[in-house]
Amino acid sequence: MYDFEFGSRTAKGGFANEKAICEKFNNWKNDEDAKLWLKIMGYDPDKIDYVKAIQIPTRIKKEDIKKFGFSEEEYEKLMRFKKTDIQVQIRLIIRVNNALKVENLSLKKANSDADYNQVDKRWVDSYKEMWHFDEEIALALKLFTGEIPPSSHREMLKVSVSQLRDKRRVFLTELRDEIVQKIISFFTKNKILVVSDILKGRGGFV
Repeated sequence: MYDFEFGSRTAKGGFANEKAICEKFNNWKNDEDAKLWLKIMGYDPDKIDYVKAIQIPTRIKKEDIKKFGFSEEEYEKLMRFKKTDIQVQIRLIIRVNNALKVENLSLKKANSDADYNQVDKRWVDSYKEMWHFDEEIALALKLFTGEIPPSSHREMLKVSVSQLRDKRRVFLTELRDEIVQKIISFFTKNKILVVSDILKGRGGFV
């Protein structure tokens, strides 16, 4: 079993760009990193016949969609639901015993100086469109993220604006209790969808 530590070292380790990573996969027979990555993905390098890594840009023109193996029908969903903060997208085509398998990889470089690393970054309205929560939850999340100022919806607070820990945003403990419970209830009920979208995204890159 390969551990989290190796994944972290890989993310921080200076594979400078997607081109370098593609080159390592395309040289998988001689590249020890690529062999290890393939093992982590569940493949036995000794049984692989062929590997082709294709660099996919984070923004794709509609006229170029077919060259990356997607149909026109997939394009709209791909652009709406793909992860927004991924720096490297790679499509791997692997042949094992004459069976072709396609793997879509999303990589994000970790910042070792940061206290935290965000997993996904979108405007609240984008999440609302994806997950269909109501306007009250949307407003609460906008207050929480600082997308709108606390003074714009004082009625949602259980403390005065002057008592907020941070005048730019609202902590969940500073929202009215019934709103907090509504948020918790929504995310508890929809946690599988939320986690899947945050970690994987949707569409052709999944």
